[in-house]
Amino acid sequence: MVEVGVPKVSVVVPAYNCGPHIEKLVASLLKQSLPADEFEAIFVDDGSTDGTGARLDRLAAKHPHIQVVHIENSGWPSRPRNVGIERARGEYVFFADDDDWFADQALERLYDCAKKYDADLVIGKMAGHGRGVPRELFRKNRFDATLENAPLIDSLTCHKLFRRAFLDEHKLRFPEGGKRRLEDHSLVVRAYFASRRTCVLSDYTCYHHTQRPDAKNVTAARLEPASYFASVRDALDVVTAHTEPGPLRDRLHRRWLRNEMINRLRGKRLLDAPEDWVEQVAVEAQKIIQERFAPGVAAGLPPLQRAVAYLVERGRIADLRRLATWESGIAGHARIDALEPDGHSVTVSVAAELRSADQPIGFRSDGERDVLVLPVDEVPSDVLDSTAQVRKARLDVVARRRETGDEIFLPVKFQVERVAEPGGADTVHLVHRATTTIDFQALNGGRTRGSWFLKARITNAGWTEDARLPLLFICPADGATPRIRDERKVWNWLRSAVGRRVRR
Repeated sequence: MVEVGVPKVSVVVPAYNCGPHIEKLVASLLKQSLPADEFEAIFVDDGSTDGTGARLDRLAAKHPHIQVVHIENSGWPSRPRNVGIERARGEYVFFADDDDWFADQALERLYDCAKKYDADLVIGKMAGHGRGVPRELFRKNRFDATLENAPLIDSLTCHKLFRRAFLDEHKLRFPEGGKRRLEDHSLVVRAYFASRRTCVLSDYTCYHHTQRPDAKNVTAARLEPASYFASVRDALDVVTAHTEPGPLRDRLHRRWLRNEMINRLRGKRLLDAPEDWVEQVAVEAQKIIQERFAPGVAAGLPPLQRAVAYLVERGRIADLRRLATWESGIAGHARIDALEPDGHSVTVSVAAELRSADQPIGFRSDGERDVLVLPVDEVPSDVLDSTAQVRKARLDVVARRRETGDEIFLPVKFQVERVAEPGGADTVHLVHRATTTIDFQALNGGRTRGSWFLKARITNAGWTEDARLPLLFICPADGATPRIRDERKVWNWLRSAVGRRVRR
């Protein structure tokens, strides 16, 4: 039983020179469906110099469930979060950032889920605004998720609900002492291993994770390679301490190889970075690949990422740049083949493919294998073997609400068609086809008021690329029959109008 007068949830927020960016979070806290006397918000002002502290003090003076703690500037979120944990009285603690915000029912739903399943840890569905979120993790509800049976390792930010007694029992705190990059990784991974039950709540978007337009939040600055990869090693050590050599350890280690190393050394991210910085990152990644990872870590990656890891391990920086230039042109291309409205439902058929500079991504036949065709020589066929990825290639159709960023995976029937390249009998590209029926009385639990557009999401050979479809569904109320705006017709009209004007 919860002690009388103890809040259900404590929301801990580190705040530093937020300016107007904090207003969305404040407004979302004041609109929570969880009654104000059942949760508290603890803002820890990390020595702000722009008036943020005074703004928070005025807020706390008006709202008894909001408190402010002022500390000397620590320069990083770890110290404020730890101070917030010590001040928290709630049964559960949620860590929020000062430029993000909550959906209206977030705290109530997260708490109810935690109590129903007696969870130590609950991860609420996130919507990304200029930031990536773990889409696959939120494909469905998971009420007994583990590192073995769910892609929890894809979600390492601390924006989650933790049982406060669980944090204390396992002495889970954020590392302090200067600017410690990836400060949440080691805590969250330790929490995953220690949690008696972890839940993933995916049927309601709880948290909106945003990238500030001015990119002035403290973690947005470019990383310093040596210290950054020291933090990567710390997180890897947690995994190593809790697992035996084998497939599970390899899969967990693979997350850091993919996200913190390979993804920084490919495509536009590499091309946009200073050359000396790229070389430093490549050297640090090379050390970890050679010193820390078993062969199965890179072997479990898709072929494009395996190729990058292969080049990094051998220090082939020039080839990394050549590959990045080619990959920077990769995009998803999609079209609507059929559109069939039927009352509250609409059936849509889609065709899509991956292209680079308008040329489809190709695969060369090598016996019974499909080998990815890349513009880099001397990469073994085994590294580029795409047979398994071609077999698992898929096309999802995702509905996204324009006003809020909510994303819903729609049920699809899909198939993959192999198309021979002209003049090359041993090379093919893939055309992905999918059909989905959208029931606007059931979509998003019936919460459909607003404007929805569709995206074709192509997953194959190491890429997941979205292509927006030229349809907009406008629902005047929840569950209402949508008005369909077919933007193909709008563009056709515009092209015709422009053509007429030019001819005149």
